[in-house]
Amino acid sequence: MIECFDDRRCVIPTHSTTTERRVSPYQDDSRLEWAAIWKALPKVVFSTALSAVQGNARLASGGLAEEIERLRAEPGEGNIAIGGATLAAEAAELRLIDEYRARVYPVLVGGGIPFFPQRERRVDLELVEARTFNSKVVCLRYRVAR
Repeated sequence: MIECFDDRRCVIPTHSTTTERRVSPYQDDSRLEWAAIWKALPKVVFSTALSAVQGNARLASGGLAEEIERLRAEPGEGNIAIGGATLAAEAAELRLIDEYRARVYPVLVGGGIPFFPQRERRVDLELVEARTFNSKVVCLRYRVAR
């Protein structure tokens, strides 16, 4: 299953110092626990600037669709997560996403890259799960209706 965010294998854009240094007001024990899990996950990094990556990561050697196909062919169960709005938009355009997991934080900000770019194609979704955490963050999980 391809989803936008979480789980077993990750497809991510280049390591961003902005992303790595971002401090969230919602940094609690559960986020620190998730950070330990995230660090151990195998990752595929898409970058035009990097020639090497560290840890449990490798640089993508093909396009997004090719890398997703390669990951799907690997043995084992689990999901493939896509991080980064630009990469997620490309995956959505290629119809590679089976499930969306959106987190709504109780704060309004402006700017940035739209996670859902304008397109002419409508994507219908089916709600699978909705959870509200003690931090008042709401996690919405939707399956793409096919």
